Amino acid sequence: MAPSSRFRATPHEGTLPGVDPAGIRILVVDDQEIVRLQLKRILKRAGFAVLEAADGAATLDLLASEPVDLILSDIRMPGMTGVDLVKAIAPRIPDTAVVMVSGLDNVDLALECLRHGAYHYVLKPFKTSGILIAVANALRRRMLELEHRDREAILARKVREQTEEIRAGREEISLRLLSASEHRDNETGAHVRRIGLYAAEMAHLLGWDATGTDCILAAAPMHDIGKIGVPDRILQKGGPLTEEEWIIMKTHPVMGANILRESTVPFIQMGARIALSHHERWDGAGYPQGLAGTRIPLEARIVCLVDVFDALCSRRVYKQPWSEADTLGYLQEARGTHFDPTLVDLFLGHHARFRRIFQEHPDRFAPDELP
Repeated sequence: MAPSSRFRATPHEGTLPGVDPAGIRILVVDDQEIVRLQLKRILKRAGFAVLEAADGAATLDLLASEPVDLILSDIRMPGMTGVDLVKAIAPRIPDTAVVMVSGLDNVDLALECLRHGAYHYVLKPFKTSGILIAVANALRRRMLELEHRDREAILARKVREQTEEIRAGREEISLRLLSASEHRDNETGAHVRRIGLYAAEMAHLLGWDATGTDCILAAAPMHDIGKIGVPDRILQKGGPLTEEEWIIMKTHPVMGANILRESTVPFIQMGARIALSHHERWDGAGYPQGLAGTRIPLEARIVCLVDVFDALCSRRVYKQPWSEADTLGYLQEARGTHFDPTLVDLFLGHHARFRRIFQEHPDRFAPDELP
């Protein structure tokens, strides 16, 4: 197409109000060289660094190697149209802003460009002031969107940090509540921590959300907190308990629930349910209430399973650990009697995850404590 005076830029002197052009790189995309020349002249006079491309393919090649802050693009070009170009670079917005420049006064086309991410639509024949105002507005909008994105990233990081603090606080509260009873029992601190980790892994496998998973992570270690009310002579007895001693031992679920149940904190409320019901059995032969099946709270069914798994795998001052094969065999045998069969299947299907938790959080014994 022959050069036309309708594309001639009007003079503009001085800096662009509200925009510092220093360091701003603008890419002009148009298949007509005369248009590229006119736009380059306008932008360079305003102090911008200007690059150019004759079509969409050349634009994408240039973007792959050059940083660009804003693109001024024609719509009707051979090959890739301006609309196609906007769609192709949409993932780069707002890092790269886009302003469309076209001789087509078409509302639907303009709206389509804006819908796919373009910031502005300038009609030819353009004036210097029209181009510079569109560029200034696009750059200001780009700056605001980048600042908003940065603020969102900072906020997301702070939320993650605060969530981690809350999670750590829950676990610390749980473990501190247990510290008094822990030293009176043959269980170890690593054992109660593992119970929380096992339970959280089961919750994750069951599809619980993050809130529920974090809740059981902190609540599960409190399953035996009621043992604080059981006499030392029973807790630390090396041999089998008498019938009378078993009656006293079996009071610890109720005592644990009584310690925790008045709380308004969700994870402590869950801890109360676990403390009360983690010795119930799927077949109804457990204690203290003889609940069966789904009448047992799910969190308690989870802790019942992982507590037995950990106890069987662990060395204690009064016993050697079971082999992995024997432990898993017992869980399979007790499926549908002692344990919820669905939970057993889930556990056995992902046993490697629980083995890893067991190995990464080992018990620590003094040499004279080992059997």
